[in-house]
Amino acid sequence: MTSAALRTRLRWEIAIVLALSFGASAVYAIVSIVERLTRETALSQQTATINRPLSDRPVFDLISQLLSFAFGLAPVALVVYLLWSSTRPHLSRLGLGRPLDAGRAWWGREAGGGVLLAAAIGIPGIAFYLFAKAIGINTTVVPTALDAAWWTVPVLVLQALRAALGEELIVVAYLFERLKRLGVGPWATIVISALLRGSYHLYQGFGGFIGNVIMGVVFGWVYQRWGRALPLVVAHWALDIASFAGYPLAVALWPALFSAPAG
Repeated sequence: MTSAALRTRLRWEIAIVLALSFGASAVYAIVSIVERLTRETALSQQTATINRPLSDRPVFDLISQLLSFAFGLAPVALVVYLLWSSTRPHLSRLGLGRPLDAGRAWWGREAGGGVLLAAAIGIPGIAFYLFAKAIGINTTVVPTALDAAWWTVPVLVLQALRAALGEELIVVAYLFERLKRLGVGPWATIVISALLRGSYHLYQGFGGFIGNVIMGVVFGWVYQRWGRALPLVVAHWALDIASFAGYPLAVALWPALFSAPAG
């Protein structure tokens, strides 16, 4: 295959992967923000719910939530298949697996780095969300509207894992590898990845877009610097668990800040 043919094939591959995942989400989010801006209700008085019930019957809601989790990982499986290496570590092109020169505790160090990254992003992120909501450029984000059940928290943890794996392995690890092969520079790649991350959060409002672009730049820089995806996955998973499972507590403690507008 010639170089030009390979580049064309890679461009089509990227387009297909994004059309099956976060590229499609970005298009829907853009349509959503346009629809929100054309309502009579101010953006800051609207709500954006992330985890919704999928059935009004608890058993079927649980089944549907688990199916959503399983099928939601299909795009992740696709990029794993596309970037699988025949030699160990098999997922090295996705920044996963034991590095060749690492000791036995490599995964602990990377997971710990992810927790620190989550703290560095999460605390300013909450402050920025409240600021964006206060100045009217963001909706009230409701992380979950699921009814309380024995399976609610485990399902939210799984949905957080799905988001973490999907976003960090597709929007960062996969996209970085493919754009590098296309000759795109490091900072251009970071910006492209960050803008994509922000765009599929536009359904939350412009605050969600700006905040996630900033997060995307930080995560992209970290990945560009160390080439490891596990810290990003752990950080994203921790942030979403705190957001999804901690939302009811936040509403109870600070109802004026976090609860949805009346009506």
